[in-house]
Amino acid sequence: MLNAEQRAIIKATVPLLESGGEALTTHFYKMMLSEYPEVRPLFNQAHQASGDQPRALANGVLMYARHIDQLEQLGGLVGQIINKHVALQILPEHYPIVGSCLLRAIEEVLGKDIATPEVIAAWGAAYGQLADILIGAEENLYKQKEEAAGGWRGTREFRLVRREQESREIVSFYFAPVDGKAVLKAEPGQYIGVKLDIDGQEQRRNYSLSALCDGEQYRISVKREDGGKVSSYLHEQLHVGDTLQLFPPAGDFTLAASDKPLVLISGGVGITPTLAMLEAALQTERPVHFIHCARNGAVHAFADWIDGLAARHPQLKRFYCYAEDDGSRKADAVGLLNQELLGEWLPRERDVDAYFLGPKGFMAAIKRQLKGLGVPEGQSRYEFFGPAAALE
Repeated sequence: MLNAEQRAIIKATVPLLESGGEALTTHFYKMMLSEYPEVRPLFNQAHQASGDQPRALANGVLMYARHIDQLEQLGGLVGQIINKHVALQILPEHYPIVGSCLLRAIEEVLGKDIATPEVIAAWGAAYGQLADILIGAEENLYKQKEEAAGGWRGTREFRLVRREQESREIVSFYFAPVDGKAVLKAEPGQYIGVKLDIDGQEQRRNYSLSALCDGEQYRISVKREDGGKVSSYLHEQLHVGDTLQLFPPAGDFTLAASDKPLVLISGGVGITPTLAMLEAALQTERPVHFIHCARNGAVHAFADWIDGLAARHPQLKRFYCYAEDDGSRKADAVGLLNQELLGEWLPRERDVDAYFLGPKGFMAAIKRQLKGLGVPEGQSRYEFFGPAAALE
């Protein structure tokens, strides 16, 4: 438990984190991943190379330090972290590794003149407090998933029973459990953890579930990324009949029950979690406005399926915006989605529930546009596929 002096020390380090937090966390990751190879599968190396993971950790540490007296003000950040950890199976034994490397990084980056024994002791206590909170919450979630109908803890073997080419870049993969038993039903918007062995190296990734779970199978839809080790493996080497390990579904970015009009906005492969949300919403009478942005028609996945839904469900209005016209499919607009166009496609009344996903720049623009169009900020929801970042 932190004492008053330690809390004061933590708060006093906030300016240092604001100016040098990313350098500290970059050093932390380099140290930890080189000295503790057993934790490498828990981290996407592409996110390390891009700097996204160090930036996300720096932001999280900064938020924690700012609110050390009132942790409840961290809001949804803690829930997001817990669900990401559960989807990748972060376990209690991983926390001491992270803690020791973080304290060493603080001392080595800030120097012993700043990182005095008192500062290190305060941060050790602060990290211990946070670790206890996360470990407890994660254990509760692991237990819930294990005890729920169709649930399990840890890995479970699944077989690829079907794969479908959805666009030039996206393939859908359908997985059924090898044991033939029921699977845990996922909430619309959740994701699932995948564990693979690629060239003798363990890899773990989270992928959004792109269809409502029927209790028998899971579907993910994966874009092949340039240089992406796991996405390339799935596209090129995973065939019907092959098996892999899955972790139970997780995620708190889920479709909330509501009778307000629903607006689903996606860019690129950000469409995947909105598909399950769309299926769920169409089982009710709420109006749905589905807006999707893609580079062009050739990379636009699920267009025929959504068009079919729109033909059968008058409550669904769908709009497509392509950055370029390649002649492969007709869009409702060509160019980048702007506030004027979005305003035309939204319901006239702005008291709506809006969910949006896509590349960071896309989401930042959508967030600004929704606010400018009068959609209440508390009803404008989003999630990052990778490490969280500020949408400024």
